[in-house]
Amino acid sequence: MPESLPVGCTLPTNGAAADPAAIGALAQTAEDLGFDSVWISDHVVIPEHISSAYPYSPDGRFPTLPTQAYLEPLATLGYLAGITRRVRLGIAVLILPYRHPLLTAKMIATLDNLSGGRVDLGIGVGWMREEFEALGLAPEVYEHRGSVSDEQLHILKTVWTEDVAGFEGRFYQFEPVGAHPHPIQKPHPPIWVGGHSRPALRRTAQFGDGWLPIGGRPPADLPPEEVAGCIASIRSEAERAGRNPSALRMCFDTTVDLEANDGRPFSGSVDAIIEQLRRYVEVGADSFLVSFGRHPPATYELYLQRFAEQVRPALNPRVSA
Repeated sequence: MPESLPVGCTLPTNGAAADPAAIGALAQTAEDLGFDSVWISDHVVIPEHISSAYPYSPDGRFPTLPTQAYLEPLATLGYLAGITRRVRLGIAVLILPYRHPLLTAKMIATLDNLSGGRVDLGIGVGWMREEFEALGLAPEVYEHRGSVSDEQLHILKTVWTEDVAGFEGRFYQFEPVGAHPHPIQKPHPPIWVGGHSRPALRRTAQFGDGWLPIGGRPPADLPPEEVAGCIASIRSEAERAGRNPSALRMCFDTTVDLEANDGRPFSGSVDAIIEQLRRYVEVGADSFLVSFGRHPPATYELYLQRFAEQVRPALNPRVSA
């Protein structure tokens, strides 16, 4: 039987999962179960009042309360790097405008060195205006966060690959500096671009090593036929940019519910979930990133085990029955 497709899991890092023993145990369980990677999300603060609409909730509400613990992703991955040996370490996704690009470059390169070259960098431009404001970022950073992120990606790639580099851009300027050590992975850790807007597809084609869209979460269902169209757009843009379209990867990110049977995507029987995932393989997905909802760590660990034992073995490149 062909080797199964790579599958990573998103670990909860808020609430009860913010306890070091809990998040550590989940990462070690995922590694022991054969998951290829563990990923965590990025929020620095949770404002008390949020009017920005959360794009992955039917009612637009962000589900985390401001009084809940929420671990910072890069520091957390540094901890997980020390208690795991094989599993890759990803951020899904790091909101680039929240941090200065030189700081991000240094932190990612340090993490890549300390983990032995196991970092995957998922990136996004952000959605919560109130968090931008709380971090003291100028209004234009939020309004032009896509352009800010593009500039950051250019800076990251430059300082990771050149001994000394300066930059003169619209949002960032600095005289020539060295940012060593460079990452172990060459030329740099894989960059996965989140989102499925037109700018996100262009960003993937221009800067990314892979595309990391979220689907199966109303209202952002992102059915297979839409994914196929997005992949075609990315490949076309990559070719125009002088890049090799076939070298770009696609990891589909979704929440799986192994208990509910209410007609939602990726819920119901194991066979139904396998069939839905296979439909994304058919249109170009070459890996998956799965999460299991808002459960206590002990319950989440059980879902990791069930997925690894019942679903994962069926996810191989040969999608025919």
